[in-house]
Amino acid sequence: MALISLRVSDEVAAQFSILAATQGGKSALLRRLIADELAAQAPRILALPVGRPEKVTVRFRESEMRQLAEISHQRGMTRTGWIVALVRSRLGSPVQHSPNEHEALRAMVRELNRIGGNITQIARAANSSVLQGRAVETDLSAIQEAKLVIERELAELRNVLHGNADYWDGRP
Repeated sequence: MALISLRVSDEVAAQFSILAATQGGKSALLRRLIADELAAQAPRILALPVGRPEKVTVRFRESEMRQLAEISHQRGMTRTGWIVALVRSRLGSPVQHSPNEHEALRAMVRELNRIGGNITQIARAANSSVLQGRAVETDLSAIQEAKLVIERELAELRNVLHGNADYWDGRP
């Protein structure tokens, strides 16, 4: 059986414990809440598309074609790509990213990988120093700088993902 753990404030933990005491315990209540949520979500969870792509022909007026061209260009997509992404987003398919969003996500992954490599080197050097009986000298400014970069990248990631979801859900 899998284990799921999370951290909550002391106040929330205390309130949850009181509620759980009347529901068969914390684990039982969490299992029931998760099962209920998954059962409620079932209609929205769709299987990934399967089968061979088929062609659909749709006719638009000239003014609509101009709007489609402008909107798709703003997203860095072709008209057809934009229409397909719109339909897929409404069908519940996985998130539809524009080429610019793909590049932004790739850049974030590269930066986070670079930071991870730096952290690995710092940990290796610290472990080596400890094994050799030397004191570990921490460069707090380097750690603080890495922390700020990570926070900035995570904020950018949230912006990209929220912006994408808002776009395809029709929110400005």
